[in-house]
Order: sequence, then C-alpha cells, then structure tokens
Amino acid sequence: MSDSPPSDRDETIVPLRRSAAGSGGRNGTAPPPDRPPVDDLRKFEAPETREEYRQRMLTNAAGLGIVVLLIVAGIWIADTMASMRKNQDCVLSGRRGCTPVDAPLPQRW
Repeated sequence: MSDSPPSDRDETIVPLRRSAAGSGGRNGTAPPPDRPPVDDLRKFEAPETREEYRQRMLTNAAGLGIVVLLIVAGIWIADTMASMRKNQDCVLSGRRGCTPVDAPLPQRW
C-alpha cells in the first residue's frame, strides 16, 4: 500500500436516486395535486360510545398511576444512592460515627 492520498480517479461514486414508484412523482417531486397522499379515512370514523370513553379514561388513569409510581421509585432510588455515597465517603475518609444511630433519649428524673 502506498502512503499517498487516494486520487479522484480511485474513488467510486454511487448515484443515489429515488425510484419512480417510491417518489410519487417524476424526479423526486411531490405527487400530483389531483390525488391526495392518503385516501379518505372517514369510513373508519364512528361516534364514541360511553363504554369506549370509560375504557379510555381507565386506561389513561392506569398509565398515569404507573408513571407516578415510576417517578416516586426513581426519587427513592436516587435518595438512597446519595445517602449511601455520603456514608461511604465518610467511612473511607477514616472518620467514625458516620451513620446515625436511632437511640431513645435518656429520661431525666
């Protein structure tokens, strides 16, 4: 192999052209204006019933509950990791009494 940079003659250029079937028109232009790009979808429209509305709202409520649960779990995990990091930094620096101990206060008589 030579250390010289490749010349323009060595490079291969591949022309990237859209096919006539995939472009919708000629030479990559938009489809003709007399035909819309999507057929009429009104035949699939139907009025929503009460049961469908109720089912959709229950699904939305369940999704919202799952999102709230994930947010709360993420905050809890982040808080736990922060306290563990703080305790590990304290112990690795050689200090004592790094973790708080819950002990009842002595009663005075």
